[in-house]
Amino acid sequence: MVLVLVLVVVIVLLFVALWASASPCNLARLPGEEFFSVAKGSVGGGSGGGGIAVPTCINTKLWLKGDRAIEPAEVDLSLVVPAYKETERLPTMMNETLTYLEGRVKKDPAFTYEIIVVDDGSKDGTTELALTFSEEYGEDKVRVLQLRANRGKGGAVKMGVLSTRGKRVLMVDADAATEITDLDKLEACLDSIERDGMGIVCGSRAHLEDNAKASRSFFRTVLMHGFHALVSTLCVKGVKDTQCGFKLFTRKSALTTFVSIHLDRWAFDVELLYVAQQLGMPIGEVAVNWQEIDGSKLSPLEAALQMGRDLVRINLLYTFGLWEISEMSNRLAVKAGCAGST
Repeated sequence: MVLVLVLVVVIVLLFVALWASASPCNLARLPGEEFFSVAKGSVGGGSGGGGIAVPTCINTKLWLKGDRAIEPAEVDLSLVVPAYKETERLPTMMNETLTYLEGRVKKDPAFTYEIIVVDDGSKDGTTELALTFSEEYGEDKVRVLQLRANRGKGGAVKMGVLSTRGKRVLMVDADAATEITDLDKLEACLDSIERDGMGIVCGSRAHLEDNAKASRSFFRTVLMHGFHALVSTLCVKGVKDTQCGFKLFTRKSALTTFVSIHLDRWAFDVELLYVAQQLGMPIGEVAVNWQEIDGSKLSPLEAALQMGRDLVRINLLYTFGLWEISEMSNRLAVKAGCAGST
């Protein structure tokens, strides 16, 4: 009898904990986040004085009609760069990326792109630094979205993706850890798997793990294997590297998944791919050239604990219906011939 009571109490406490952690999907913009920041003296106005209006990616009045809910793309490629206190590492990434993109423009003058740097509440001049690239290359090519409060990497990427104009959307880290030229491989893979406007390709570092073990501590190696096992068991099947910050989406897949995810921190990639698999989206994975860059703000132990908790949350909160994939996402997936979640 005592054992039964203890079990009941544990179950009740579990549901209370789940309910307390079932934060809603946050798509709201704070005042001022409806505009991209612009350099002082530019046509768009000064930082703090308005700016270029963030485009409406999804027309909520028409979302029941499926495809018409997503506003048409205006450029070929959008790159979303989450940046928190990145004055040291951002210049290298931006210079390499802009050199690559401008090279593509020279080969094909019809090719158009935009880079959206999302300053995730930094206080170190990240926005001002990013705006120097906007001044040099033009506000149509480099845009800066300054979040008024820190949301976490997932929140920053989400707000950036929901501000894009591209036919395809590339998520890329500010540290230039992945070679931007590997985008060619991701595009080729997406061409081969895309179905009715849906598709996601993940850059993967899985092929580098054997070499990494030699330089990693035993503790970090254990954490890595434990994390991969939890991801595969609880959330995402068949993707070897869910955490590489180099992912390419079709416009429809990007918007369809990001309007449903709840996590704003490091494990948001896992929830994103969980939602994509539940919706039956085609997902590819391509090996990329990657190197670890100094300056990470991530504590391995803190990240492991947070990610482990979030993996359990993804599994249980969706299983018990406290989190749901939005009806909009389901309808868009069905329209595209994907299975959709039940």
